This record gives sequence, structure tokens and C-alpha cells, in this order.
Amino acid sequence: MPKNKGKGGKNRRRGKNENEAEKRELIFKEDGQEYAQVTKMLGNGRLEAMCFDGIKRLCHIRGKLRKKVWINQGDIILVGLRDYQDAKADVILKYNADEARNLKTYGEIPDSVKVTDTVNFVDDGLDDDIEFGDDSGSGEDDDINDI
Repeated sequence: MPKNKGKGGKNRRRGKNENEAEKRELIFKEDGQEYAQVTKMLGNGRLEAMCFDGIKRLCHIRGKLRKKVWINQGDIILVGLRDYQDAKADVILKYNADEARNLKTYGEIPDSVKVTDTVNFVDDGLDDDIEFGDDSGSGEDDDINDI
């Protein structure tokens, strides 16, 4: 068996996510930037987002955010628009739920946008009317002891 000469394994490289609890200053959009809500995750560092100017764009997650900031469907993000491609954009920043609510109160994003901590893909209350009846079965299991 070879000796371990490293300083640790995979978990050491990952590190700790210590910046989660810190309050950061709310960053507003500048010219050439737009707020958007993630509609679909495409994989390979890309996603589809509905920008609040009414255009659906294909967005690329920049390297600083990849594998560090996890973006999910329904999140509010800040995207940088491209001068040469209007249908594509780059993700600059992900807002957490509190920051998104603050943007809503400041009037930066429309009031119709739903900001939640968790994403509900299925509306609640759809399975309230489902009832399971007693199924006594065909009685085949009862015959085992008769042998």
C-alpha cells in the first residue's frame, strides 16, 4: 500500500460553504443587464430563463458560479445581455429568496413573479380526493398453510 502524501481528498477540495450566512449588499441591474427567472435547466452549464423584458433567453452560467452557486428552476437571476446575440445571455448573479422579495418591494421585478424558498413543480392539493379502498385480494395467500 502506498503512503498518502496528499493533504486530503475530495472533501478538502470542495471546502466549506461559509459565505451562505453572510448578508451581502443588494445588487441592482445596470445597463446591459436584466433580471430573469429560470424556466428550465438544460445541463452543461446552461439554462433557459424568461427575462422580465419579455424575451426568453438561453443563458450560460459563468465559470465563477459553476459548481459553487447552485441554480434551480424558479430562481431569480441577474443576466448580462450580449450585444451581438439577443437570444443569449450570461448569468452574473443568483438572488436568494430574501433578496428577490426586496427587489419586488423596490419595484425592480414585477409583482406577478412568484418568489418562494422551494419550487413546487406540482400544485398542492391535487391528490386530496384520492381514496384507497380495502383490497382483500384473491385469497391465494391463505392457502399456503393448508399444505
